[in-house]
Order: sequence, then structure tokens, then C-alpha cells
Amino acid sequence: MSGDQDMRSVRVQIFGEDHIIKGQASEEYIRDLASVIDSRLQEVQKLNPRLPRHRVAILVAINLANELEKLSAEHEELLALLEEAN
Repeated sequence: MSGDQDMRSVRVQIFGEDHIIKGQASEEYIRDLASVIDSRLQEVQKLNPRLPRHRVAILVAINLANELEKLSAEHEELLALLEEAN
């Protein structure tokens, strides 16, 4: 089975723009991710109405990267605790 067979295209709206997202995840999951991104963009723009759209996107990306790094560190700590317990 080739990877192309598992790919799907989903049309979503993010920050007022239509996008086609291609991926192997379910349509629902892709729509959920798009909704999270759209909500974050809307929230940052609401707090910073004069900020250009590209800077809003950069702030959201930085915030998401920060969250990812914190979760990754927590994950590593939990793995270390599990290793110690065994």
C-alpha cells in the first residue's frame, strides 16, 4: 500500500483564509487542529489588534513551540521517574 492512498485533503478556514491541508490523519482530527490554530490566531489578534497578520502568526507559532518544549521536558521527566521506579 502506498502512502498516497492514505493521504486525504481537507478544506479548512484559518484566520479568515481557506486552506487545503493534506495529511494521513482523519478529517476530524485535521479540522480540530485547524480550529485550534484559528482560535489561537483570533485570540492573539484580539489582544493585539494593530499587529500585522504575519506577526500574529509568528507569536502563535512561538507560543505553540514553547508549549511543545515544556510538554517534551515534562515527558522526559516522567520517563526518567518511570525508569527509576523499575
